[in-house]
Amino acid sequence: MTTTSEARLLRQTWLVLGLALLARLLLGNSYLLVPDEANYWQWSRYLDLGYHDHPPMIAWTIWLATRLLGQHELAVRLPTILGITLCSAYMCLLAGRLFSGRAALQTALLSQGVLLFNGAALVATPDGLLLPCWAAACYHGHRALEDDSSGQWLLTGLWFGLGLLSKYTMLLFLPSLFFAMVFSRTWRSRLASPRPWIGLGLGLLLFTPVIIWNARNEWATFRHVLYQGGIDKSSLVTFRFIGDFLATQAALLSPPAFLLLIRSWLRPAERTPSVRPATSYLNWMSLTTFAVFLLLSLHVRIYGNWAATAYIAGLVLVAGRFGADHAAPPGRRRLWRATLVTAWAMTVPVLVQTVYPALPLPMSMDRVARETIGWDELGRLVDQARKGMPRPEQTFIFGLRYQYASELAFYVPGQPRTVSINHWTRPNVYDFWVNDTMLRGKDGVGIYEYRGMEKRISRLFQRADPPETIRIYRTSPWLGRQLVRTLYLIRGYGFRGGQRWHPRNGGDIRATARQTDG
Repeated sequence: MTTTSEARLLRQTWLVLGLALLARLLLGNSYLLVPDEANYWQWSRYLDLGYHDHPPMIAWTIWLATRLLGQHELAVRLPTILGITLCSAYMCLLAGRLFSGRAALQTALLSQGVLLFNGAALVATPDGLLLPCWAAACYHGHRALEDDSSGQWLLTGLWFGLGLLSKYTMLLFLPSLFFAMVFSRTWRSRLASPRPWIGLGLGLLLFTPVIIWNARNEWATFRHVLYQGGIDKSSLVTFRFIGDFLATQAALLSPPAFLLLIRSWLRPAERTPSVRPATSYLNWMSLTTFAVFLLLSLHVRIYGNWAATAYIAGLVLVAGRFGADHAAPPGRRRLWRATLVTAWAMTVPVLVQTVYPALPLPMSMDRVARETIGWDELGRLVDQARKGMPRPEQTFIFGLRYQYASELAFYVPGQPRTVSINHWTRPNVYDFWVNDTMLRGKDGVGIYEYRGMEKRISRLFQRADPPETIRIYRTSPWLGRQLVRTLYLIRGYGFRGGQRWHPRNGGDIRATARQTDG
């Protein structure tokens, strides 16, 4: 039975989530696409069952949003903005179920304040779709363990499968849930029931499109994942990356929240017997993922967002243990308020910086500016260059990095199809869309960032003009005119070939026949 106090706390919870959603919708169209977002938007123009880097959900959802709303920044970001709101809602439902309405409210306040979740919402990447799937599977998984109902196990499997279509990190949900079951006397017997396995079967069935795509493309995605995991590294253990991994996690969560989570993992036992199953479940659903990436950081560099799913149950755990008791000692209440304030204080300036250079940062420290400023201007300059070519209708636009090719695809007027010349860089999705036969004999206008690359590019064409330097600036109220980036524009005539990536050695696990057939 819901008391008046609990109902009030739940209304406040939904108000916090609603206001955060409104703020993100208002913010979502106020800055240009970052390179990864433009890349995923480009995927949506080549709909498929899978892609080189990730499963297809990000492309499918961007395709749907842009078809309904048009080709603009908010439409590209809408799936992840809504996805993180759904993730937060499931986190609050889980907190309310395991602890109290007050825990749900504190979960809302913390989750909407940390940089990790704001970034996942406001930058369209697979994480913004993975996280709601994990949160939903985590919530329904707990209900399935408690009730052992077929419906809850099927919902758990459904969200697990949708998560697999979003990002492969979802696979870590399986050992997390397995450990939660094995180390619980009450839930261990669930493994003997067919219901969890039927749910698992549903999830794996939903993953079938990715298997089909990879089977048709020499398992390219799994090769990429193994390479990212450092399978080619000669040294098994190194301590070069672990400090960077821990520092990045602390920055994404805020140091107080991260330290409280570590304390919860290291001291999981609670004095109150009624909350022990709750904390045990949340421990396994968070610590398992974190431990995997912590160990992997002893072998290879880990991107900051890779362990993001650990913090869904992790933030619920922290809010439930440290923020839900209104009768806690004053010191503990002050600690919790400091945790909330720190999270918001670290995030709000970053959000403001996306729309106005309020911080007096040198460009080397302003990643927001480096990733969002000037793409529309660059698109106009490249469009002018193409129109000035002798055969503009037979001139393709290219970048030496897929990021530049994708930004140009979005911001060149008319949003033309573009090309990434990968010959000297790394394999990417353009290898599956473009080949030399499609380009041979055509002229090209392209962008690159490293001086001297014009010598290599010229060899791909019958002839090429000297490069033109392009400088992109922004004006800071503190530091005046700042150089954001220097790029080079080159015009080539009569493409000879060499668009696709060519491995430097035959032992590169990423190499497939596609990279050697031209």
